[in-house]
Amino acid sequence: MSDRFGRIAITAALVLMALYVGQPYVAALLFSAEPPRAITARGDLAQAEVSTATLFERASPSVVHVFAQAAAQGRSLMSPDAEEGEGGTGAQTGTGFVWDGAGHVVTNNHVVAAAAQRGGSVSVRLSSGEVRPATIVGTAPSYDLAVLRLGGTGAVPPPLAIGTSADLKVGQSAFAIGNPFGLDHTLTTGVISALRRRLPTGEGRELSGVIQTDAAINPGNSGGPLLDSAGRLVGVNTAIYSPSGASAGIGFAIPVDVVNRVVPELIRNGRTRNPGIGIIAGQEATAARLGIDGVVVLRVLRGSPAAEAGLRGVDVQTGTIGDIIVGAAGQPVHRLADLTAAMEAAGIGKSIELAVERDGRIRKVTVTTADVAETRQ
Repeated sequence: MSDRFGRIAITAALVLMALYVGQPYVAALLFSAEPPRAITARGDLAQAEVSTATLFERASPSVVHVFAQAAAQGRSLMSPDAEEGEGGTGAQTGTGFVWDGAGHVVTNNHVVAAAAQRGGSVSVRLSSGEVRPATIVGTAPSYDLAVLRLGGTGAVPPPLAIGTSADLKVGQSAFAIGNPFGLDHTLTTGVISALRRRLPTGEGRELSGVIQTDAAINPGNSGGPLLDSAGRLVGVNTAIYSPSGASAGIGFAIPVDVVNRVVPELIRNGRTRNPGIGIIAGQEATAARLGIDGVVVLRVLRGSPAAEAGLRGVDVQTGTIGDIIVGAAGQPVHRLADLTAAMEAAGIGKSIELAVERDGRIRKVTVTTADVAETRQ
């Protein structure tokens, strides 16, 4: 009896093992779908997806790919393409967007700087794929902004809707459209991560009120639009903070309220008039090491508003510090960006009250701002 039971158990085990081993082959034979699979109905997109897709469809035709080339340096159409990036001395690429019906395009100054300084050329590829020549209308290194004008006779894409950066909230949605690594019209999404950041720009200035976002921004995105959920321009993407050079979730954009003030001036005059008082400020790092909280007046330019107001720089003979600006327009001044922000808020030709420390005592000085370019000597 026990032998018979053993044989039955062994047989059952062998059958089970055979079924286990052969199961994939049986399943492949019975259930393999050789013809194309039937498509399962998806249903409606989620409302958030519809909104994002609509935003891209509406805004992307206004976004362009900018190609800037310095004066000929032996390159030809047969040369290897090494232009996908920014900040070089030869070919540079970036993003821009249509500003108005006249064909003006806004981008970053650093995207076209080499072409502007070395007599190079700029061209623009539209969302349709058409490549158009462009001329540089004006540049503002202090704000890292530049304005181009489309050449050719074709139609001008629609300009982007303009929003405001004054009422942005941390946490609200943000959308960036650009050409990262040369990949045309790429959409990335995120949120406004922080406001009122500071960002160094050209000519030793520091731009205040900068927008921080975690929407992926990579080389090639520079000059492209940062949009809110209504598809309005709220900033111009300009930089990333990343040890690797790729997106690390920390991108920066110039606030649109600054753009909306600077761009019309570039279109009108080809340059910006920067309000100033005609001083050369000392290095902030040096001031910090000396325990100084404020802007050290290193030198006062001749004929400047600061000279007329009697401000005093560092004594070149003894190295004695003269004046330290510690306040402007009723607000404390800890660094140069605080002073420039107060002057920009006042505008050119306006009086601004400074709190100036000299010999340990603070006094009030009224200075009338002027175009700093006109006071440089």
